[in-house]
Amino acid sequence: MSRNALNYCVKCRGLIHRDRLACGAACGRASHAKCSGLSEQQLQIIHSSPNINWHCDSCQRQLFNVKLELCLKQHEKRLEILEQGLAIRGKVNKSCKEPVLCPFLPSSIATKAVFITAAFALFTIGLLVVLATTTNIFSKSLSKNSENIGGGLVLRFVPRAVWLAQPAQRHLPQLNLPVPMVIVLPTNSENCSSQAQCVFRVRFLQTFDIESQQRDDIAYNFLIGGDGNVYMGRGWDTVGAHMNGYNTVSLSFAYIGSFRKQQPSAKQLSVTRLLLDYGVEHGKISSNYQLVGASTLAPTVTEYKAELLYQSFANFTHWTTAH
Repeated sequence: MSRNALNYCVKCRGLIHRDRLACGAACGRASHAKCSGLSEQQLQIIHSSPNINWHCDSCQRQLFNVKLELCLKQHEKRLEILEQGLAIRGKVNKSCKEPVLCPFLPSSIATKAVFITAAFALFTIGLLVVLATTTNIFSKSLSKNSENIGGGLVLRFVPRAVWLAQPAQRHLPQLNLPVPMVIVLPTNSENCSSQAQCVFRVRFLQTFDIESQQRDDIAYNFLIGGDGNVYMGRGWDTVGAHMNGYNTVSLSFAYIGSFRKQQPSAKQLSVTRLLLDYGVEHGKISSNYQLVGASTLAPTVTEYKAELLYQSFANFTHWTTAH
């Protein structure tokens, strides 16, 4: 394998410029950190702990095969010893009508020993099969149903602590509730379909807003992921930083993705209805609110362009394209 080949991601096959995650085995393969499916917290654990390594799928299968082969050899050895014992016993006592499994043990104990050994062998093989089917359980644990339990059908908030949010840089002003307007807009990041991916996107967005845009916190009140979960940004009661001139009179629903070539997922649209109903019911959103796209309010701002996103709200009761 050439040195250049080692710089290509085993997942997406793209060239790795940075955020390289190297396989801990001898194969030398690597992956983009984002392609590994690991959360930022998991990546930090791997980078900070010398005894914890990430293995590519190929090396994981190899390790499994080696362990399985070793286990089978051990059990074959045990059976071989038992067979030798049977042969010796047969020679010593040919007059014995009942075959003796072990020449040094009573018949009942020898039989139990065989059953125990066979049961242990079956149990070990079964355990290895289970482990084989869950080889990537650490890297994919955050994307399982336990964390995507909402799935757009149930309103599920992912708190700031779960996506490892930094605290706001200063005390932020409070909104005058209920707000008369809800603004929808894209985050212009890559989309996400699991909580592991969405957590990574949201955490990155907050870092960008604070470090590059000199904001006091992530700009949005809520972020809605392709997994159907709602990620808490500034929340219901705090003024956002999503659009100059409208921040103090609106809540922002930011959809994780760019939506220039694809529409939001059905989960994102479904959970939006639940989030709007929740806001009205709890006095956060006015009952006669306007749901409006950011490009309607600021048509010349390029970062708000996301026609496939806005078209998806055409059948929402409070959706408006005029302002």
